[in-house]
Amino acid sequence: MRKSGRMLVLLILAALSFLLIYFLPCSNNTPTKGKPSPVHILILSSWRSGSSFTGQIFSQHPSVFYLMEPAWHVWVKMYQNSAEVLHMAVRDLVRSVFLCDMSVFDAYMSSQKKKSDLFKWEASRALCSPPACDLFSRSDIITAGNCRTICGKYPFSKVEEACKTYSHVAIKEVRFFDLKVLYPLLTDPSLNLKIIHLVRDPRAVFSSRENTVADLERDSNIVLRSQRTKGEMGPYNTMQVICKSQVDIYKAGSQAIASFLKDRYLLVRYEDIVRDPLAKAAQMYRFAELHFTPELQKWVHNITRGKGRGAQAFDIGSRDALEVSQAWRKTLPFQKIEKVQNVCKDAMDLLGYRLIQSEEEQKNMSLDVLFAQNSS
Repeated sequence: MRKSGRMLVLLILAALSFLLIYFLPCSNNTPTKGKPSPVHILILSSWRSGSSFTGQIFSQHPSVFYLMEPAWHVWVKMYQNSAEVLHMAVRDLVRSVFLCDMSVFDAYMSSQKKKSDLFKWEASRALCSPPACDLFSRSDIITAGNCRTICGKYPFSKVEEACKTYSHVAIKEVRFFDLKVLYPLLTDPSLNLKIIHLVRDPRAVFSSRENTVADLERDSNIVLRSQRTKGEMGPYNTMQVICKSQVDIYKAGSQAIASFLKDRYLLVRYEDIVRDPLAKAAQMYRFAELHFTPELQKWVHNITRGKGRGAQAFDIGSRDALEVSQAWRKTLPFQKIEKVQNVCKDAMDLLGYRLIQSEEEQKNMSLDVLFAQNSS
């Protein structure tokens, strides 16, 4: 009896060992089936480069939580500093947003903050649908105007709550001037960061900035940190800094040897987007690991083939995007074009923008010729 009892114990132990080996998860060898890690997308650009529209391509996707320029709060609160000094604070805020930790805004907002205190919150479809707002569906295409009217009353806590429910977190930012500042985020194991670097013809950027001088005054002062923003050369001095930063970011992103940048940097020109919106949107979605749904294809087509002119800063309504992108060629005097080309020549050469040599050429150059030079 004693011997058979020992045999029974041994059989039970063997059975338990089998169960432990084959049915319980092993932390070293067996992958756990949990929620996939979010994809983080940074749309890196400069002011008046079509970044608000490009941001909307991501914002309207039902899998994306999107914020438009959250670092605006940093620059407003710490406006006495230079862009370089503010880089670290901006980077830390962006990282926290990617991780859906919205307590980072406590340093830049009052303790009684509401969702509507967040800069351009209504440009985020995710903040206009559940759980951030219950009056729209998550699959709806939502305009900022409709969202602003209905969804502003919800508490700020809804921002973080909503962020945690999405597979992708996207941020559009214009306040980075050096890609190397972002290297710690690219090597951070808690992030899966992809960078879309959006550029635009400097002459178009300059022309658009002339129409929005008041909106950009504080930012321009931070960019230069001196009286160089004043006087006739002020706008050109600002453009020179912006163009140099675009060159530096492009070189670091496209020519870098660092392994952590492989397949994580994509250069996109705004002119190429408006020339073939569906193809470029599809390319960006593939890069970001997103599905281009039929509903989104229809929206992209319609919003780029309207009759609007996009006169207001941050206006993202339906427009003739191709016509708007080239409006500077009819409105900007050749003398100004020449000055912009002088301060931004390196950027134009590197990014494929053709120089205009005379006023006569400006008048007669066809879009076909311009795009033939600029085509990817």
